[in-house]
Amino acid sequence: MEHHALDIGQLQPFSALSLAQLKELLGKGDVFISQDLQSSTLFGDYRVDGAVMNVTGYNDFLSRLTRRIAQALSQPLPKGNKIATHLANPYLQVNTAELAGWLESYIRERLFNMPFDPLLDENWRVLLLQPIIDHITKVVALALIEAEHQPQIGDSEVHYRQLSELAKWPMRESSSLEVNKCIYPRLPYPARHGGLEKAFIEWANKDSSVLAFCKISETRHDFVRLRYVKEDGLPAFYSPDFLLRSDKAVYLVETKAQGQVSSPNVQRKLKAAAAWCDRINALSEKERSNLSWHYVLLGESVFFEWRDKGGRLAALCEFARIRNSVMQYVIPLLPNP
Repeated sequence: MEHHALDIGQLQPFSALSLAQLKELLGKGDVFISQDLQSSTLFGDYRVDGAVMNVTGYNDFLSRLTRRIAQALSQPLPKGNKIATHLANPYLQVNTAELAGWLESYIRERLFNMPFDPLLDENWRVLLLQPIIDHITKVVALALIEAEHQPQIGDSEVHYRQLSELAKWPMRESSSLEVNKCIYPRLPYPARHGGLEKAFIEWANKDSSVLAFCKISETRHDFVRLRYVKEDGLPAFYSPDFLLRSDKAVYLVETKAQGQVSSPNVQRKLKAAAAWCDRINALSEKERSNLSWHYVLLGESVFFEWRDKGGRLAALCEFARIRNSVMQYVIPLLPNP
């Protein structure tokens, strides 16, 4: 794994409070009002503690912050015993000396959107405030994830995995449906707020444009767990809801309540899943059974509108995946409110 060098000038500065205001808070543990600059919404009291990190000086702070970000970028460990522990591979870390250099440049040149000398008048103590540490960690961690690139050398080595590796799928009869287009005789849906997934299973099972489909088990079909970057800049995993095959393509489908479709983390999942499908489509047609792979983010409103008008589910998936592709480019261009 390699990283492109970070473009320090493109990293987001800290703008919630001015440097002068931050200095006034040092050592007081004062309570101040946190205000969202976009909506001017008061979030209430926010306590600033000058002892977030127990350090002896700026170099010690830089060393500890480098280590904190490196640890934050480790892949999250699975909780419980439902996912094999071998899946929790550590993040391949960037060279720590190089990371420390990027942090130093960001702090001095960009953090406060003005030149900042941490050694002048012990200015580095401002960096110990929790909002500053959180901001640096979020911005730099996200930039590192986005700077990852893995050069491909030679031909790809393809490992085929099968849904049938999960031989038995325990589920409740009361929250599952009989199906005949899946390797499993029944497919589950969430007992609470599972109406959309239930409707998807019913439609897919009846629609002749769907040749096969399957619900993805988040805990048992581990090879369909996708890595993405959350809004806070840290990596996480998620599994889409369904795999669906038509005569022309395989669709990785995520069903969402309409109000969640445009949320930042859902859009980040879309970007990661689309990239995952692009890697599959880069293989030869023979290696992917002459089918293209696409990610589909399916909102509740368009799902029921299309179904109630007698449309085909495969056609809806194709429509939604094209719209999702357009949205990936439109959303970053929207101005901040």
